[in-house]
Amino acid sequence: MSKTPSWNYFQQHCLQMPELGMSIDTSRMNAPDKLPDSLQEKFSIAFEQMQELEKGAIANPDENQMVGHYWLRNPALAPTEKIQNQINSTLDNIQQFAADIHQKKIKPQKSAQFRNVLSLGMGGSALGPQLIHSALGSQGNPMRFYFIDNTDPDGMDRVIASIGKGLAETLILIISKSGGTLETRNAMIEVRECCSSAGLDFARHAVAVSGENSQLAQLASRENWLGCFPMWDWVGGRTSILSAVGLLPATLLGVNISSLLNGAKIMDELTRRVKITENPAAVLAWMLHHAGGGRGQKAMVMLPYKDRLIYLSPYLQQLVMESVGKEKDLKGKTVNHGLTVYGSKGSTDQHSIGQQLRDGPDDFFVAFIEVLKDREHHSIEVEPEVTSGDFLQGFLLGTRDALFQKGRASLTITLEELNSQTLGALIALFERAVGLYANLIGLNAYHQPGVEAGKLAAGDVIKLSVKIQNYLKSNPGQKFDAVTISDALEESGKAETVYKLLQHLAANRRVLKFPGKDQFSSFFQACI
Repeated sequence: MSKTPSWNYFQQHCLQMPELGMSIDTSRMNAPDKLPDSLQEKFSIAFEQMQELEKGAIANPDENQMVGHYWLRNPALAPTEKIQNQINSTLDNIQQFAADIHQKKIKPQKSAQFRNVLSLGMGGSALGPQLIHSALGSQGNPMRFYFIDNTDPDGMDRVIASIGKGLAETLILIISKSGGTLETRNAMIEVRECCSSAGLDFARHAVAVSGENSQLAQLASRENWLGCFPMWDWVGGRTSILSAVGLLPATLLGVNISSLLNGAKIMDELTRRVKITENPAAVLAWMLHHAGGGRGQKAMVMLPYKDRLIYLSPYLQQLVMESVGKEKDLKGKTVNHGLTVYGSKGSTDQHSIGQQLRDGPDDFFVAFIEVLKDREHHSIEVEPEVTSGDFLQGFLLGTRDALFQKGRASLTITLEELNSQTLGALIALFERAVGLYANLIGLNAYHQPGVEAGKLAAGDVIKLSVKIQNYLKSNPGQKFDAVTISDALEESGKAETVYKLLQHLAANRRVLKFPGKDQFSSFFQACI
């Protein structure tokens, strides 16, 4: 059984950031007191690489692009005056647009003002806005937010139904860097049809956030949408939260984006310190390396003890797993590296996954997020001298102790309060830590070749579905099983996929299904 760290040991391993009202405590990570010599040199190289990145070095060779999300919160660092001006002018345009919406200078087609925002996006184009909305939203915000972040028809129906007649008062954000993200395109087509059915002109409600000259940007220009805000090639989707992707929704929500950006800027400055034990991102990167042996052998379980941070875990899943989940390192060696991130929130998770964390395999470490300020107003006592917030902290500290007693590692990031500045700092902390960690282990954190492979495979499946439907239509009144159809289409190796597609088409009454001797020998026919 592990002993609780001494007071002196805790102080030595708890890095305070008074500029932000934050700290990071690694006293329960079972890490060595001193950085190993083998890592000291690697950190020196990682710091140099980070400096080159911020100066505009090509960091994404797949797309021959710079990676400059750090410039978003400090445009003066950008390598060209053009980029500096783009960032500053976009910030000004976002704030002016939001002000015009709030002040009713920009109005919907058939209502006096916009009261709702419907955001359509995928991946970073959804998770960033959702994190900001969840963390900083309140009843006093000037607009109510809704999100469609998938191509699930039933999910879209539920969101549209929840908006109801409010669709006439809804501003629609379509967020896609490429402008061609299929899930987002599908949602846009569906929402456009809903607007048409309600007698609304979609263009008079629509705003795009997309790459310059993308298909989406061109559509917005052609149809004269209410606005189009840029995404730049040098900002990756998973690090786009402090671009127009996150800042436009945040400003419409009523968030102080200057404070959000300033929090990230201050954290960036702290994470440029060359003394590792005084650099919060370096400390976090060291812990990531230590916990998983530099090979991602242990998962990071995110446990924010704050309901507002429920989206932090999925947000970090993409940031971390897309950045360091790679087949090959920078030298071309096959490493199949990954760092799994999961978790929901405390104290829910201690009731759901806590049993395994304490008594199951030791294949993880926990990142606790503690927020000291409970709420804006005074808390009542639920027991003498005890509030609900006291219990929340008690569950965090108790779970941390229970895990440590079993030798399970954890670190704790503490915020005095959750606000726009500390959220910006938290985002920047993990962005910088992941970048440093990738440099330590020789990975490129800024490309994602595996994501494209899945998209291409999905495209092939869609083409096959169309071929199946065309084949059945060309043979009206005839019934075929899956094997016969796959052979006829010269896709005999894809009989399973053909069968799955036929099942889906039949369930949605787009083809007719007839029983065979069992489910696998069912027959299918074009609808008459």
